[in-house]
Amino acid sequence: MPLGGGNKCGRCSKTVYFAEEVLCDGRSFHKSCFLCLVCTKNLDSTTVAVHMDEIYCKACYGKKYGPKGYGYGQGAGTLSMDKGEALGITHKEAAPHRPTTNPNPSKLAQKFGGSDRCPRCGKAVYAAEKVIGAGSSWHKIGCFTCAICGKSLESTTLADKDGEIYCKGCYGKKFGPKGCGYGQGAGALAHTQ
Repeated sequence: MPLGGGNKCGRCSKTVYFAEEVLCDGRSFHKSCFLCLVCTKNLDSTTVAVHMDEIYCKACYGKKYGPKGYGYGQGAGTLSMDKGEALGITHKEAAPHRPTTNPNPSKLAQKFGGSDRCPRCGKAVYAAEKVIGAGSSWHKIGCFTCAICGKSLESTTLADKDGEIYCKGCYGKKFGPKGCGYGQGAGALAHTQ
């Protein structure tokens, strides 16, 4: 104990007398100086965290020096938009996204990049909207329809010819056998001129 009655406070460097002394990490503090360096909350032996002669509450210490990233949240506060500027944490801005202009994608890009083209509209077909029929990838909504009547198709109602898809009824009318005895119901004996 130096002359003058007590140890020096680790925060304000003034004399700390026995009645107001709080000990932490071998140093003395006034009760009124034993505060978190960031949020200035009062601390005690259960809420203090020390880092290189600085004292913090456990929450501020965790934000400033704890692990960062997905999965290290603490309760409902994990959805906070606080980036830690008050703690002296700085973030670099990410470079803007620039899509590739390569006209000849690699095998990996063909597998994951949606390089399959819809034969009906010519646009890229991605996995979430993809239906395979007649050996090609089609958009399920809008393109996977009969070329004649526009009826929406499924794998069980599909017929194809020369890369085009048809419903079974239109396929039979257009490409099926013609002539006497190949009618389709009551309309088979219709008079044509």
